[in-house]
This record gives sequence, structure tokens and C-alpha cells, in this order.
Amino acid sequence: MDKVQLDTLQLAQALGDALLARGLTITTAESCTGGGIACAITDIAGSSAWFERGFVTYSNAAKTEMLGVDVKVIEREGAVSEAVVIAMAKGACAQNGDNLGVAVSGVAGPGGGSSEKPVGTVWLACYLADKNKLHTRLLQLAGDRHAVRQQTIVASLQDGLALLSSDDSLACLV
Repeated sequence: MDKVQLDTLQLAQALGDALLARGLTITTAESCTGGGIACAITDIAGSSAWFERGFVTYSNAAKTEMLGVDVKVIEREGAVSEAVVIAMAKGACAQNGDNLGVAVSGVAGPGGGSSEKPVGTVWLACYLADKNKLHTRLLQLAGDRHAVRQQTIVASLQDGLALLSSDDSLACLV
């Protein structure tokens, strides 16, 4: 097991422990990671106590149909935007009844980037429904497709854990 896999496993375990301690559950809404966050979570034995399902919404239609993201928001802001990941995180919580929603949408590459949103651009949102707390972050990541996706998974786990830990410097009231 390499260092990235070990770090990811440790973060997923810490997130699971924090969720269990608070009696909370998590759902994921993933685009560019294609289920990688859910995979990291389910690598933890016993994760079914705090994770029931995730959504892989790679297309815009899936974001709209599965998570209720307004098509007009996607058209106006683009799929890789703060507004879309907020809607994804909130929609996943609403669909699933989970407390913590983690959503990502980005350009993993090698193609698909633009001058406005180059390869490595990823938006991340974590939404704590019962506290109505939201954290978003724009990532500008380096590396190939695999590296961008792995860094996004790690950042998602870190941000979910930080939001649960009620780090007021990170979370803001919606």
C-alpha cells in the first residue's frame, strides 16, 4: 500500500469515527471522481453503519435527475462550479436523508479543460444538513487524471472531517 492509499484509508477511518461518535451518516455526490470517495469510504470495515449510498452523477442530466440540480444553474454556471456542487451536496442529503453530503465536480483531464477552467479545476462542497453548515472550496490541482482524482478524494475526506469537527474558520452558515 502506497502513502496516498494509506492517507486516504486513515482519513476515511477518521471520518467514519467522527460520524459514528455523532450518530450521523454521509452520502456522496460525485462527478469527476466517479465514485472514488464512496470507494474510499467502503474500504473501511463497518462503514455501512455510517454510509448507505452515494451518487455518481457524471453527466449534467444525472445531476438534474438524481440530485435535483436546476438545469438553469448548470447552463449559467457550468457543471464545474460552486453553485452546482452546493446543489449536488444538498440534493444528495435530501434524497438520502443523510446528515453530511460531500459533492465534487471538476476537470480531471487530460482533455476537457478551458482557459477559464483548466484541467485540475475542481469544486468541492460539504454540507452538514442538521446544522445548515456549508463549506465549499475551489481546488487547482496538478498532475495527470489519476492524480487529480486522488487529490480530490483526499480533499473531500479532509473537508468533511473538518466540517464535522465544527471548525468555524472552515464552515460558514448558509
